[in-house]
Amino acid sequence: MLLSVMSKVLVTGGAGFIGSNYIHYMFDKYGRDIRIINVDKLTYAGRLENLAEIADRENYTFVNADICDREAVERIFAENEIDRVVHFAAESHVDRSIEEPEIFVKTNVLGTAVLLNAARKAWEREDGTYPRDKKFLHVSTDEVYGSLGETGYFYETTPYAPHSPYSASKASADMLVRSYMDTYGFPANITNCSNNYGPRQFPEKLIPLMIKNALQGEKLPVYGDGLNVRDWLYVEDHVKAIDLVQEKGRIFETYNIGGCNEKTNLEIVNTILEVLQETLEENDPRKAFINDGLIEYVEDRKGHDRRYAINADKIRRETGWTPETSFEDGIRETVRWYVDKLDCSSRGFGV
Repeated sequence: MLLSVMSKVLVTGGAGFIGSNYIHYMFDKYGRDIRIINVDKLTYAGRLENLAEIADRENYTFVNADICDREAVERIFAENEIDRVVHFAAESHVDRSIEEPEIFVKTNVLGTAVLLNAARKAWEREDGTYPRDKKFLHVSTDEVYGSLGETGYFYETTPYAPHSPYSASKASADMLVRSYMDTYGFPANITNCSNNYGPRQFPEKLIPLMIKNALQGEKLPVYGDGLNVRDWLYVEDHVKAIDLVQEKGRIFETYNIGGCNEKTNLEIVNTILEVLQETLEENDPRKAFINDGLIEYVEDRKGHDRRYAINADKIRRETGWTPETSFEDGIRETVRWYVDKLDCSSRGFGV
């Protein structure tokens, strides 16, 4: 199911972290052979600055809209003859979901339902079939599977066991997509990825938050004992995987995407401090206060999952994808990006 010339790809949440990296990657790979329509509500984590370099491309369109707005979403489909949907748009910060769960249910569940309905309405033929070039990819998370012990991995067949309002809302969205595949034969895939890191991530998540705080001489809050384990995936490797699933993945299938980089939160923080020391110039005044004395252990997050780890054999076997970026290289690239972009503003980073 290869992209045809000037395929029209609707990207939701394209001004956010993973979405903006995906759009940059797609234009770098396909150039003028695709058209991208990016719909984003521009909440606190969506920044048009992430897309400044491609904003004036004639084959790029930005639409400021809420995916929960049925009329706006249906209008986008009617006006653009969409071939593909890559659905990133979501509320994704676990801490925020604990404080305001209703927002996560609305965006992640209702928003997904609106998109599915609009795509089905636009693509379904009278006989209930769909053109071969139409495909919907729902980008989800490994958090839907719950928590692992010291051993084992998440597989595509692992039962769902979400432990936070965020992961529950994403699990609900996944189930909606599955129901459309089963009920309507709707051409879709689901991807469940491990923790992403890299350029353009809003500084509420662990890695950019620790970089920002360290550069400003502020405490580095570490939940509990700091030994919760995550599998870290460099964002460019993730967007390459998404492209391959769109091109080579079998419809109706779920694919797990993992980085094979299991690290404790404490390891991550200490690595960031080491890389910052290596990256900053000797005469940089910030270098003097970057040390492990900044680490501060704080009360653990409610319902904090102990360990996530992805088995990505299926996507490797069926698409040939494999993560290309070592954690050592990825974290250095990430730290350098934030060192260059930090402007100490309320929005965190400049361009």
